[in-house]
Amino acid sequence: MTIVLIRAFILYFVVMFSVRLMGKRQLGELQPAELVITMLISNIATLALEDIDIPLLHGVLPILALVCFEIIASCLSLKFVKFRKWISGTPKILIHHGIIDQNMMKNLRFSIDDLMTALRMNGIFHLEEVQFAVVETNGNVSVYQKPPFQPAEKQNVHALSPCTDPPQMIIADGKLRENALSAIGKTRQWLDEILIQEKITIPEIFIFTADQSCQYQLIPKGEIS
Repeated sequence: MTIVLIRAFILYFVVMFSVRLMGKRQLGELQPAELVITMLISNIATLALEDIDIPLLHGVLPILALVCFEIIASCLSLKFVKFRKWISGTPKILIHHGIIDQNMMKNLRFSIDDLMTALRMNGIFHLEEVQFAVVETNGNVSVYQKPPFQPAEKQNVHALSPCTDPPQMIIADGKLRENALSAIGKTRQWLDEILIQEKITIPEIFIFTADQSCQYQLIPKGEIS
């Protein structure tokens, strides 16, 4: 038992030293290559802890080797743009000029729910507010709002907006969500009237959102930037 504890303490400090040596960015959002290195380090440390018959040096040396590889790769990424793109990838634009690039969403296997979740995490609940959105290399989605929807300074606000719930996703990729329709207090008849007015059917719709005030946004399939 004592041997296991000693090995645990040694590996703990080795892993902590390795993570710190690779840089503070390792403690935040990880790039793909950084995530792989981190996972490998944790697995190697686990093997050395679970099997005391494995010499401790056989666990420490691979960890230090991976750290050296990561440092070398980081230096090459700083110097060579092509190498950086190969290791980390490039940002992908999802929304441009306020229009969703549906082909890019398919390429990234990015569902409508994924997109709406990312927008909500940026404090945005209405698609029409978005001017530009890009998926960063670490998987985060950065969003730029249209000027009329950008936050105003307190001294420029003279009136309070009415309290309303955010819009619901009524149709996603050609599929109707009955519970979302009920959530905004609307009926299927109300939806059918809008579809007749817009001269479109449910299977032809990529995104349809609406709120309790009957404000809606409709994006047909195939509409790309």
